[in-house]
Amino acid sequence: MKLTKKFLALLLSVLFVISCFAGCSSSTDTTEESTDASAETTAASDIKVGFIFLHDENSTNDNNFITAANEACEALGIPDENKIYKTNTAENEECLEAAEDLVDQGCTIIFADSFGYEDYIIQAAQEYPDVQFCHSTGTKAHTEGLDNYHNAFASIYEGRYLAGVAAGMKLNEMIENGEFTEDEAKMGYVGAYTYAEVISGYTSFYLGARSVCPSVTMEVTFTGSWYDETAEKEAANKLIANDCKLISQHADSMGAPTACENAGVPNVSCNGSTESACVNTYIVSSRINWAPYFEYAIQCVIDGEAIDADWTGTIATDSVLLTDLNEAVAAEGTQDAIDEAMAKLESGELNVFDTSTFTVDGETFNSYMADVDTDADYTADTEVISDGYFHESEMRSAPYFDLRVDGITLLDESY
Repeated sequence: MKLTKKFLALLLSVLFVISCFAGCSSSTDTTEESTDASAETTAASDIKVGFIFLHDENSTNDNNFITAANEACEALGIPDENKIYKTNTAENEECLEAAEDLVDQGCTIIFADSFGYEDYIIQAAQEYPDVQFCHSTGTKAHTEGLDNYHNAFASIYEGRYLAGVAAGMKLNEMIENGEFTEDEAKMGYVGAYTYAEVISGYTSFYLGARSVCPSVTMEVTFTGSWYDETAEKEAANKLIANDCKLISQHADSMGAPTACENAGVPNVSCNGSTESACVNTYIVSSRINWAPYFEYAIQCVIDGEAIDADWTGTIATDSVLLTDLNEAVAAEGTQDAIDEAMAKLESGELNVFDTSTFTVDGETFNSYMADVDTDADYTADTEVISDGYFHESEMRSAPYFDLRVDGITLLDESY
């Protein structure tokens, strides 16, 4: 009888161990199935990505975004049928409708490319919390507190500074050739709106030019539109008539470059090379390369990771690029000057908005409160000058430099 009890106890113990082992095996199998299922649902081939563009390929700015979208999707292995583009979408309710349609088509991440889209994209993010919305050039992500709404930009002011170096080198060459005197070294700039983004851009361009051509001044005129070929051409012609020796722009059509080519005035373009159409006047162009951001944000969705509320691309992330220099028009030594300035930017030796390099109404700024936490009244809320320079795009991704520096004259204002 004792033997029988021992035998039964031993038998029960063996059965218990076997059952535990079987349970563990079952649990492992379930985990593997769960992991496989998760991998299938987050595979790049299963992700649908939506893009909302203000214009189409005819706009240099939108074409820059479209090119980057194609590159990013190809790099990540997203099929063509899984990337859905909405072009020529107005900055009004059309934007919200486009976002809603993209959600209906199954997009789990949506990108929008124009400043005026922000409030509509925020509304879409509130309505669809399971979809990620990424807005380029927006300002409100860090204060909205939405896990699925994000802003992105890049330190393009550094690219515009380098393009300005090329412009200043060209002015020096023309002065040396006797085409005009040092005190006549005046540039023109065609801007879209009097936003901080545009102010930051034309100021950095000017400071780059002045770093090699100290006597340069600049006139700026605005069109009140991101893309208006007729207005941009007229604006460039007005600046040329004002005796501006070189023209640049922050507007998206071929209007200004065409005016320059027709008048034989050197031009620094925006968002891509115009050399093929303006072979005799085009020098260089700076642009944001959006592909690194698109890849980053889409990969976050694939991996189930959070996307930064504000993301700022840099020269180091390959997000700020210059096109190839048109050697036939650029001054001798321009590439060396650009390379030298770029190396200093990358090392931190040079800061574009070094406060010792500019004044406002004759005053050097050691402190400045900027409107970083956006509100309708543009209330100053954040100290942005320290260590001797204005810290652009560090408190949020979108620019907030809005100082009007000496040496630049605004001919008009359009918001």
